[in-house]
Amino acid sequence: MVEKQIKLYDKNFELYIPEDIIVSAISKIAEDIRRDMEGKSPLFVGILNGAYMFVAELMSKLPPTYELTFAAYSSYRGTKSAGIVQELLPIRSDVKDRPIVLLEDIIDTGLTMQYVTTRLREEGATDVRLATMLLKPRSLQCDLKPDYVGMEIENDFIVGFGLDYNGLGRTSRNIYKIVE
Repeated sequence: MVEKQIKLYDKNFELYIPEDIIVSAISKIAEDIRRDMEGKSPLFVGILNGAYMFVAELMSKLPPTYELTFAAYSSYRGTKSAGIVQELLPIRSDVKDRPIVLLEDIIDTGLTMQYVTTRLREEGATDVRLATMLLKPRSLQCDLKPDYVGMEIENDFIVGFGLDYNGLGRTSRNIYKIVE
C-alpha cells in the first residue's frame, strides 16, 4: 500500500512520484547508457548518500562487467543548498584514460556536479557523462547539461528513493514533496 502522506520531523510530505514511474524512468536511462557505452569500459561512480537507490536500480539493468565505485560530496544543510561543495569520500578508482559515468539522485543548483565533472576531466578521464534520476532545470545555477535524465521536476523539496530530509525519508520507494 502506498502512503499518500508522510511526516518527517516537523514537515509533512505528499505523494509526488510513485515507484513504478521512477523505475520506468531509470529503465530508459539504462537503455541509453547501454547503447552509448557498448564496447567501452566505463567506471560508474554513485554519488552518496542520496543516489544509492538510483544506483542499485540502474546497475541491476546494466551488464555486470561494468565497474562501480562510490564518492560523496555535500552542499546541503536542511532543505537548502549551502553552495559550497565538500568532498566527503573521494573516488577510490583510477579515472585516467577511461570514461566515467557519474550517477546522481538529483541535480538542483548543479554546482556539485559541475565541480566533480571538471575535476574528473582535469584528472584525465577520457569522457565524463552525467546520469541523474531527477533534474530541477529552474534551479540550475550553472551551465550543466546532464547526459541522461530520468525526469525533470519543479523546484519542490522532495524525499524518498534515496533523497532525505535531515537523514529521514531515504528508504521510501516513492518520492514525496513537501507540503508548505
